[in-house]
Amino acid sequence: MYNNNYRLNPDKPYFMEKLVSALSYLTMGFVGFIYLIIIVLTKRTLKPFLKYHIFQSIFISIGYYLLTIFVGLICNILLFIPFINKITTAILYYLSIDIIFGCSIIGLCIYAVLFYLVITSFQGKYSYIPWVSDIIKMNVR
Repeated sequence: MYNNNYRLNPDKPYFMEKLVSALSYLTMGFVGFIYLIIIVLTKRTLKPFLKYHIFQSIFISIGYYLLTIFVGLICNILLFIPFINKITTAILYYLSIDIIFGCSIIGLCIYAVLFYLVITSFQGKYSYIPWVSDIIKMNVR
């Protein structure tokens, strides 16, 4: 008889795990956080693949928000300095011009990184973002 529970590669993640990891990146960690709560309530174990991607998406979203606040604060301070305010205004203007599909240069870079993370999680691979992935690997596995 054929056993449906038998897998040829037990380390390969299921489709549901790939979907949760990809949705975790797309929702900035919210789906992953809800999935973590469900796992804790049902007292199941979390596979390393899913744990890695959930924690990485949460870490990246927190880092993104902190970086946005820090850069905004620095730009507001620089706008009060007489000569530097013109340079700062020019840089912010050129970085925020819509290039394609209503996205700026910064927006396109963010979407490119997000696309990379979602595609690698759908492929069942561990994505690598410098510094972030190293921190997650040290603390999660």
